[in-house]
Amino acid sequence: MNRIATSALLGLIEQSGLAVVTLAEGLDEADLRRSRLTRAEVLRHLRLLARSTISVTPSAREEMPELDWDGWRRLSLQLQADTGEDVEEALWFAVSSLVPATLLWLRVYRQGQPALFLMSPD
Repeated sequence: MNRIATSALLGLIEQSGLAVVTLAEGLDEADLRRSRLTRAEVLRHLRLLARSTISVTPSAREEMPELDWDGWRRLSLQLQADTGEDVEEALWFAVSSLVPATLLWLRVYRQGQPALFLMSPD
């Protein structure tokens, strides 16, 4: 995978993460579980985000070691079901912890390693 594809994936990860935090803003776990439309949209973005993180190459992951790549892989597996307590717990963990941490580190990397985010050839 070339640098353009990696930067596109990182942009998608960032956009989906921002959508998740925007949709879930002000909601506690119970509110999120009860809100069928918001919950469904958050899940859609989380699944897209998780698939995108899995697609990032190992070499690009090594350039961003603080991101919880394994956490995203595990979350992707947990989100394969539509319902169930595992999905609900994974959903809330992602919203309250994994997504905010990912966005924070992406911001740090964007400042410190801007070349990772540029849409230019290798």
